Amino acid sequence: MIRDFAATADDTRVETCIIGSGPAGITLALELAACGRPSLLLESGGANAGPAQDLAAAEIVDPAVHDDMSIAVARRLGGASNLWGGRCMPLDPCDFEPRPYALDTRWPIGLEDIAPYYPAACRYATCGEPVFTAPMPGVRAADDDFAFESIERASNVPRMQKAHARALQDQQLIDVRLDATVVDFEIAENGAVAAALVVGADGKRRRVVADRFVIAAGGLESTRLLMIAQRHRPAMFGGADGPLGRYYMGHIIGEIADIFFLDDRFDDAFDLLRDGKGSYTRRRFTPGLELQKKHGLPNICFWPIVPPIADPRHRSGALSAVALALSTPGLKDLLLPEAIRIRHVGPHVDWRPHLRNVLSDAPRMAAFLLRFMYRRYIAAERIPGYFIRNRSMRYGLSYHCEQSPRADSRVTLADRTDRLGAPRLRVDLRFSRDDAEGVVRAHERLADWLHRSNIAEVHYRQPEAQNVDAVVARMSHGTHQIGTARMGATRSEGVVDRNLRCFDAPNLYVASSAVFPTSSQANPTLSIIAFAVRLAEHLALDAARKADVRPESALAT
Repeated sequence: MIRDFAATADDTRVETCIIGSGPAGITLALELAACGRPSLLLESGGANAGPAQDLAAAEIVDPAVHDDMSIAVARRLGGASNLWGGRCMPLDPCDFEPRPYALDTRWPIGLEDIAPYYPAACRYATCGEPVFTAPMPGVRAADDDFAFESIERASNVPRMQKAHARALQDQQLIDVRLDATVVDFEIAENGAVAAALVVGADGKRRRVVADRFVIAAGGLESTRLLMIAQRHRPAMFGGADGPLGRYYMGHIIGEIADIFFLDDRFDDAFDLLRDGKGSYTRRRFTPGLELQKKHGLPNICFWPIVPPIADPRHRSGALSAVALALSTPGLKDLLLPEAIRIRHVGPHVDWRPHLRNVLSDAPRMAAFLLRFMYRRYIAAERIPGYFIRNRSMRYGLSYHCEQSPRADSRVTLADRTDRLGAPRLRVDLRFSRDDAEGVVRAHERLADWLHRSNIAEVHYRQPEAQNVDAVVARMSHGTHQIGTARMGATRSEGVVDRNLRCFDAPNLYVASSAVFPTSSQANPTLSIIAFAVRLAEHLALDAARKADVRPESALAT
C-alpha cells in the first residue's frame, strides 16, 4: 500500500525500515514480502517529481566533471530508476581479482556469492532471462585477447514503481510512505540506530523505530545519511580518516575513435536485437582477463554506435530528427533522462541544418521514427535506443570503463544545510590520467585484435598522440555513484561487511552501489538489485531466528 507519511503516527515501530524507494529499496521490500516479512518503505519525494528534488542539491567542486544533482538523482517514488537507461549486465570475474592499480582494494566476497541472485534481479529489472552471452556461429577471431560474445540486456520497464505498481499498491506486507525525508538518527550507546527522525510534507518530525534500518537512498544520499549518523559518534566508520565518503567512482565513457566493419555480418550482429529470451540485447567487445593482466588494462567494454547525432554532417534525416526531438522543450523530457540527453546532443543544437537533413531524407526518416516509436513505447519488449546501419559500415566506437578507486575522490558534509536543516554534500569527484592511459591502451589492443581477426579497422578522431588528452577531456560522470561506503572484510577496509551491515552500527545496513569497492565496466543497476535480493534473504533469515526467541514487532499503521 502507498500512503502519505503525514498519516503516520509518531514512534511508529516496524521490523524493517527501508530508506529510499529506488531499485534497491523496492526490490528489498518485495523480496522481504515474498519471504513473509513486513517492511516500511520511506520515500523522500512523492509519486512524481516535486519539491523534494531540491533536497538533493550539493556543492560540486568541479561542475565540469560531475553532473548537477538536479539531473544525477531523482527524489521521487522509483528513485534513480526514473533516470535509468535500462542497461542490464552483471559484474565480471575480473572485478573480484586483485589489480595492480588497486592493490589495497578487495571485495570481501567473490562473484560466486552474488551470481545466484542475478536471475531474480533480471525478473525485478524486467530484462528477460539471465543470459549474457551470444555466440556468432561460423565466425572465429584470431585469438581470445578480446571477445564479441558478451551482451547486455535492456529493461522493458525501467521505472521500478511502474514495473511493480500492483505489488506495491496491493501487498499488505509493504507499507510505502511518500514525502518522508530522513534527516537524522538517534544512536544508542552500542552504536545501533534507535530511531530515524523523519520529516513529512506537513513539516512535522516523527520518530520511526525499527529492529533494523536499511539505507537504500542511492550512492550519494546513502553516504550523506551515514555521515549524518557519524556526527553523533565521530569515531564511527573509521572516523575522519576512514573509508566513508572516500573512493568516489563513476565510469569513464565516450568516443575517441570510429570503427569500420569489414564484413556486414558484424554490422548486423551489433545492432539492437531481440534474442527470444525476453528483451532487446546489444553485443559488446570485451578484453580477456589474461590480456588485461599482461597490459594493465582496466575493465572496459566497447560497442559501435551511430555517428554523433548533434553533428548535422552525418546527412541522416533520422539522426537529425532524433537531435531535434532531444532538443525540443517538453518532448525532450519524455524521451531521455537529462544527463543522458546532454551526452548525446549537448546543451544546445543548431536546428537549421538538422531541419534540412530531415526534409531531404523525409521518407526514410519517417519510416525509422514509426518503427522506433512502436518498439520504444508500444511493444512489450522495449528497445533501449537506436542503431542506424549505413552502407559504409562506419560507426562511432563507444567505451564504458571502470574508474580506479582514489581516496582523494570523495564527498564530505558541507557547512550549508538544506531547508530541513540537514547538511548538504560537498562532492569532489576526481579522475586520474592513469585511467585515461588505460583506456587508450585498451583501444590500441582492440584495434590490433580487430585487424588480426579481419573484423574491422579503428580510426581515431584525433592524432594518436592526442588520444589520452581526448579521453581526459571527456571524463565526466555523476549518475553512477559508487564506492563511498565500500564493502570490506574489516572496519578498517570498509563501512559495511559482506552482508552489507555497517561495522559500527549492528542494525544498520546499506543497499546501494556505494558499497561496491570497484566500479566494473558494467552499469551498476542490475547488481544493485541482485545485492538487494541477497540482503532480503539474509534479513528474512535473521528475523526468523529472532522470532524463535521473542515476539515479532508489528507493522504499525
